[in-house]
Amino acid sequence: MENVAWSPRSPAERVLMALKMHGALSSAAVGAKLGTSGEAARQQLARLAEEGLVVASSEARGVGRPTQSWSLTPSAQARFPDTHAALTVQLLGIISTSLGDAALDTIISSREAETRAVYQTALAARANLRDKVAALADLRSAEGYMADWREEADGSFVLVENHCPICAAAVACQGFCRAELDVFRAVLGSGAEVERTEHIVAGGRRCSYAIREIDA
Repeated sequence: MENVAWSPRSPAERVLMALKMHGALSSAAVGAKLGTSGEAARQQLARLAEEGLVVASSEARGVGRPTQSWSLTPSAQARFPDTHAALTVQLLGIISTSLGDAALDTIISSREAETRAVYQTALAARANLRDKVAALADLRSAEGYMADWREEADGSFVLVENHCPICAAAVACQGFCRAELDVFRAVLGSGAEVERTEHIVAGGRRCSYAIREIDA
């Protein structure tokens, strides 16, 4: 099962959002995601390519013509918001330089504690890990992380964040990423194991977390 919440407005925005959420796709796959034809999607992709927002690549898959897949360019990635990026990075630099790394750690820890408290309240009524993961994905989507989740065949879960609205801050100070992982582990409880398997800051397309129950 996978839950995705998004509602872009124009056809071009919908195409960009589909590629952001799902990675490289063929024009037919884009059309299927958007409920339109592959040809209509191809026309939108061609226009976006002219604007430098998407790029096509070919992949050989057995016998026959190579499959053409489309993905976002760095210019398109930059269209998705990084909340007050320049100001945030500047402030982090000032704090580190003027007050020292200890002060920066205090700020990150304070933000972590506030976030953990909000999430714990939201997840308090969730009886099982599945419901907690679903609620956590909803919380993260509301904060701009474009999160979704799915349950695997073995009963484990995957939480995915297709966007990081504080990416510039996270690149400048990876304490934010450490704190995020600590928050997830805290709010999902001691009965859950949480491992980050993909990381935007490390060059991944998204951040992904493998979540599984720990045997008592």
